[in-house]
Order: sequence, then structure tokens, then C-alpha cells
Amino acid sequence: MTTPWGEVGLTRFPEDPRDRLRAWDASDAYLLRYLAEEKVPLSGTVVVVGDRWGALVTALAAHRPVQITDSFLSQEATRANLARAGVEPGAVRLLTTQDAPPDRVDVLLVRVPKSLALLEDQLLRLAPGLHAGTVVVGTGMVKEIHTSTLELFERIVGPTRTSLARQKARLVFCTPEPARERPANPWPYSYALSGGVGAVSGRTVVNHAGVFCADRLDIGTRFLLQHLPGPGAGRVVDLGCGNGVVGTAVALADPAAEVLFVDESFQAVASAEATYKANGVPGHAEFRVGDGLAGVAPGSVDLVLNNPPFHSHQATTDATAWRMFTGAKRALRPGGELWVVGNRHLGYHVKLKRLFGNAELVASDPKFVVLRAVRKS
Repeated sequence: MTTPWGEVGLTRFPEDPRDRLRAWDASDAYLLRYLAEEKVPLSGTVVVVGDRWGALVTALAAHRPVQITDSFLSQEATRANLARAGVEPGAVRLLTTQDAPPDRVDVLLVRVPKSLALLEDQLLRLAPGLHAGTVVVGTGMVKEIHTSTLELFERIVGPTRTSLARQKARLVFCTPEPARERPANPWPYSYALSGGVGAVSGRTVVNHAGVFCADRLDIGTRFLLQHLPGPGAGRVVDLGCGNGVVGTAVALADPAAEVLFVDESFQAVASAEATYKANGVPGHAEFRVGDGLAGVAPGSVDLVLNNPPFHSHQATTDATAWRMFTGAKRALRPGGELWVVGNRHLGYHVKLKRLFGNAELVASDPKFVVLRAVRKS
């Protein structure tokens, strides 16, 4: 990526030479050009929120920024890109959305996320550290910045306006009003499940901001909950756990099960742990933020349950699902099973047959299928 301060080499994580998606976009470049052209003073505490692959903090590393991200993959990409750029360790402080934000923020740069709820939560958490002189600039592609986005900045931070669009990207300018009264942070959000979903019927679900379908049970997960395998699996992984409702259902139905909740979202894993604890589930559980099943010992798992995403930010891709499936095959013991729920049109049965040599249809409706693949050896 060419920046006003030179070129930086950037990759996504995990690195894949076949991946044609860039680790930056026009909105990153637009923000960096603006900072240089307008000579924005990058002194004091510079906070960068939602930097997807570390492009912004790598370019601004000389100003020792703080990065706040919900994504383990983004954080690992940032580490790799900083190292590639020769940035000294510790020059960029890496925080997650679950960490306490800095007490004082002098420059706030926001890569507008796909989730309005996540933006709301982060602005409310950062607002106490803003002062009248804080520079606040958001950035995103035109299709990502809506009236509701601007209203959120206005309601929480202060008067808001936008730039002209360039290369389908737009900037958001916001003037902080520290004395304004702000709404209470509604996150995390809890609700009780309805009936008809097995062991978790009527149980509590806890969702931190940004978790998929945070205010209701998504229909794909509901369908999987209605067709879970019976007890006796042993070690079970809720892969891409989200709010943890699937793994919690397994633990409630089978107290002898050992359940590992895994997601690359810090918000998701915090939600899964909160859901599990809210229901007083007996048995043993582990909660891990990471890249799928990387780090799980080969042949150590009996059952993997998965509702894979098919988007990476705004891009539609099956790369994440494929990585989850291959990771599951490696982690499963011989005879171990991978259960997947997905939209019919995604054709996951083809991928599972190619990888496992088998794929059985467990259940289907007009929109979803539940598939079962067994590791033979």
C-alpha cells in the first residue's frame, strides 16, 4: 500500500499466496492521505479502532498508536505486518475490544465496522476519554457508511459530517462534546430463548456487541440445535462459537462432555463464556480465542459442531469454512465427527466429501442442511 510516508507491505492472516483479497482498501488510503494533507497533529494518544489487517497502525507506527480490535486474525496480521515493516516491538499497543480503552484519547481513528452494535459499544466505551480537542475521523467504503452510522457518531460523540466520496470511500468527521449526556451502554445484551431448541429451551443467552444475531437466535443455529447428536461424544468443540449457545446445549444435555468454545472474535468468546456461566452448566468447559482449531492437538477431539461464516468483512468467500473443515479433520480422532449447518446453496457437502470422503445429510429444510462427516483414519 502506498502511503504519504512510503510504501508498506501488507498481508492478511493466515497468509495464503492464493488469496487475492488485499489487506487494505481505498478507505484506509483515503484516511491516511487526509491525515497527511491536512497535517493532523498525531501527538498524544492515537487510538485506531477496527483496523482490519493492521494497515493503519503499520503506516502510523512512528506515532506509537493504540490499536483496538475484536479480531484475533486482525491482531495476528497486525503483528506480522509491523514486523515486516521493521517496527520495533511495543511501538504499537495492541488491545482487544474486551480490554479497558485508554483513559485519554487525543486522536481517534475509526474504521467503521460492519456491525452497528460494535460501533455503538466502542464509541460509548471510548467517549469518557475524549476531550474538546480530540480529533475524531472515521473511514469506510460508501456502502458501509449509512445514515444510522452518522446518527450514532452524532448521538454519542458530537456534531458529525462526511466528506466527499473518493474511490467509493468516505470519511466521517466528528467534533467531540465531552459534556453531553450519553445513553447507557446496552451491551452485553441478554434474552431468554423460546422453546423448541432442545436442552437450551428457555435458557439465557448473553451477547456482547458485534456477535452475529446478537438480539435473537439466528435460524441456522436454531435448525442445528433441533438436530444435535445425542450425548456421549466426549470432547466436543463449538467451532466458531458465537454466543456459545450450541456448546452450552451440548453441555446441558451431557454433563460428562468436555466442551471447547473457539472463535476468532474476542466479543464472541466473552459471550460464550457469559452464556455458559449464566446457565449454571455442570461439567468442564474451555474458552479460547484463536484461528479455528490451530493449537488443538491432532486426533484429540470426538465431535466438532460448526456453523461457518461465508463472509470476511464485506467479501463473500468460502476460505474460512474450508480452513475450519480442514482444521476439524486434523483435530478429530479416527471415527470422530464434524457436524455442519449451512445454507443449501453453499454446497458444503461437496467440500466435505472431497476432504473426508463422505458426507451424510442429517436434516434439511427449504433453506438449511445439517451435514455429518466422519474421519475414517
